[in-house]
Amino acid sequence: MAIIQGTYPQKQKKQPLCAAIFKQAVGEAFKKLDPRLLWRNPVMLVVEIGALLTTLFVLRDVLTGQWDSIGLNLQIAIWLWITVLFANFAEAVAEGRGKAQAAELRNTRTATIAKKVSGSILLKIPATELRKGDLVKVEAGDIIPGDGEVVEGIASVDESAITGESAPVIRESGGDRSSVTGGTRVLSDWIIVKITADPGETFLDRMIHLVEAAQRQKTPNEIALTILLLGLTIIFLIAVSTMESFAIYSKAKVSVPVLIALLVCLIPTTIGGLLSAIGIAGMDRLFQRNVLAMSGRAVEAAGDVDVLLMDKTGTITLGNRMAMEFIPAPGISVQALANAAQLSSLADETPEGRSIVVLAKNQYGLRERDILEMGAQFIPFSAHTRMSGVKVEGREIWKGAGDAIEGYLQSQGKELDSETRNIANTIARNGATPLVVVENLRALGVINLKDVVKGGIKERFTQLRRMGIKTIMITGDNPLTAAAIAAEAGVDDFLAEATPETKLKLIREHQAMGHLVAMTGDGSNDAPALAQADVGVAMNSGTQAAKEASNMVDLDSNPTKLIEIVETGKQLLMTRGSLTTFSIANDVAKYFAIIPAIFVGAYPQLGVLNIMGLATPQSAILSAVIFNALIIIALIPLALRGVSYRPLGADAILKRNILLYGLGGLLIPFIGIKMIDIGLVILGIA
Repeated sequence: MAIIQGTYPQKQKKQPLCAAIFKQAVGEAFKKLDPRLLWRNPVMLVVEIGALLTTLFVLRDVLTGQWDSIGLNLQIAIWLWITVLFANFAEAVAEGRGKAQAAELRNTRTATIAKKVSGSILLKIPATELRKGDLVKVEAGDIIPGDGEVVEGIASVDESAITGESAPVIRESGGDRSSVTGGTRVLSDWIIVKITADPGETFLDRMIHLVEAAQRQKTPNEIALTILLLGLTIIFLIAVSTMESFAIYSKAKVSVPVLIALLVCLIPTTIGGLLSAIGIAGMDRLFQRNVLAMSGRAVEAAGDVDVLLMDKTGTITLGNRMAMEFIPAPGISVQALANAAQLSSLADETPEGRSIVVLAKNQYGLRERDILEMGAQFIPFSAHTRMSGVKVEGREIWKGAGDAIEGYLQSQGKELDSETRNIANTIARNGATPLVVVENLRALGVINLKDVVKGGIKERFTQLRRMGIKTIMITGDNPLTAAAIAAEAGVDDFLAEATPETKLKLIREHQAMGHLVAMTGDGSNDAPALAQADVGVAMNSGTQAAKEASNMVDLDSNPTKLIEIVETGKQLLMTRGSLTTFSIANDVAKYFAIIPAIFVGAYPQLGVLNIMGLATPQSAILSAVIFNALIIIALIPLALRGVSYRPLGADAILKRNILLYGLGGLLIPFIGIKMIDIGLVILGIA
C-alpha cells in the first residue's frame, strides 16, 4: 500500500491556469483530433469532418490550378481546424487542472514502516505488505500506515494535510469518529487500527483517480444534452445539404467549402466545444471545496436536489449542548440538585457532562471530588436507556431524557411528579434539552442544556426556500425540543427521535413523490439512508460504512458543506444552460451573416438581410467562421469558473438566461462579426 508522507498537500485551493497547464493542453488538443477520441463529442466530430473535406478541396484546387477559389477555401479550412483545436483545448485545460492535482498527490507518496500486531508481538513490515483485516499499532509520532478504523485506544491525530485545518482531531474506537486515513500522523497516545483497504484501494488512490478528470464519465443530463445537440446538427446537415440543389436551380455559385462553413456556423458548436469542459470543471470546483464526488452523476444530482436532510447537531446548531441552569423540583434546594448532577457527571467526558460539572463549580462552589477514593460506580450513557448515573455511598443517582427517566421510575413502581414533568416540557418547548435528575427514585429537578443555533443559518434556509428546496432537520431530540429548534432555525420540517429506519422511510417517501433527496451522515447507522439518498455526503471523520454507502465524501467533515454542494451542482447546471442559450442565440445571428452572402449574387434582394453591412460575400463567410472559432476560446474562462451562482427560482433563472445569455448571444455575434469583417478589409484578406 502506497502511503503518503507525513502530510497531504494543504487544503485544495483553486488551481491557477498556469503556463504549464496551458502548454500541456496545447499538446493534448492535437492528440484529441483522433476521431476515436472525438466521437464522444459528435458536434465537434462533424466540424472535424468538415475541416477534412475542406482541406481536400484545397488540395484539389492546388492540383487543378483553380487559384480563384483556393484563397477562400484555404482560410475556411484553417479556421475550421482551429475551431476543433479550440474545443479540444478547452477540454484539455479543464482536464489539466485535475491532472495537476493528481500529480501533486502522487508526488507525496513514500514508504512507511508499519507495526503489525501478531499475537503479543509487533512485527515491523513495509506498509505495502499490509492487507485488509490486518491490525497495526500506531503510537505518538508515527504515521498511520493505511486506511482503517480504530478498534482500540484513543489518540490525537493531525489531519491537516486532508482538511487544511491545523487543529488536531480525536480518533477513538467504538464511535462515529473511528475512521483514520493512511498518511496522517498520530500526535499523542496510541491506537490499534484495523486496515480496511488493500494496496491500490486506499483513500489516496481514490483521490488520485477521482481528481483525474480525464476519466470522468458523462452524466445522464449531459448525455441528454449531447443527444439534443446531435439532433440539431443532423437537422442543419439536412437543411444545408438541400441548399446545393437550390443553388444549382437558382444558378448561384455556391462551393461545398462554403456550405460546410455554413453548416459549422449554424450547428451549436459553441456549447458543443465547451460541454465537456463545463462538466469537468464542475467536479473540479467541488474538489476545491474539499469534497470528493464519486461520479459526475452525483454532482449533477446535487444541482437537481429539492429536499435537504440535515442533522441538527453540528449543522444547524453549534453542536455542543451546554448546561445553562439547574431548576430544582418542589421541596428540593438548587444546591442539592447541583450536587447530585455534578456527582453523576464526574466520569462523563462528553461536552454536556463537563459543562454540568463546571456550572456546579462556578455557580455553587462545588468542587470536583476524588471518585476513586469515594469508590463510586458509574453507569455510562447508553443509547438504549438514554440515561447515565452513579452509585456511591448508598446513593443511586440517574440523569437522562425525561421520558427515559419516567420509564425507569415506572419500572420501579414510581411516578415522575407533574411539577418536574412540566419543568422539562417548558425547557423543551423553548428549544433546549432537559435532563431530569433523580436520586433514590426521587426527582430532584431538571438540568437545562442549551444548543445554540448557528448565526446566519436561518438566512441560508431562506435562500434555499427561494430556490424551491425543502429543508428537513433530523434529530434524536424529543418532538418538543425539535419543534422549537426547527422554528428558531427556520427549517421547513423536522424528524424527531430519528432512528436509521425512520430516516430511510422519510427519504423513500419523498423519492416516491418525485423529489431528489440529499443528506449528510457520519455513523454506521446513517449508511442505509446515505445509500438511499440521491446525494449522500459522508463525513471523512465518520465510519468506513458511511463513506462506502455515500457518493460524496467531505474531507472537512463539516455537515453544513451540504449547502455548498447543492450550490456547486446548481452552478454546474446553470452554466450548462446559460452557455447552451448563448450558443443557440449565436447561431441565429450567424445566419444573417452567411445566408445573404451565399445567395446575394443570384438574388440581390437578399441584400436587405445584410443588416451588419458586411463588405463582401467572402468577407461575410470568413468573418462568421472566424468568430465561430474565437468565441469558444473567449468562453473557456466562464466554462471553467462557472456562471455566478444566485439562489433564484427556476422562473427567475430562465428570465435571466434569456436576457443575459439569449440577448447577449444575439448581439455579441453582430458586433464581433462586424469587427472581424472590418479587420479583414483593412488587411486586404477578403
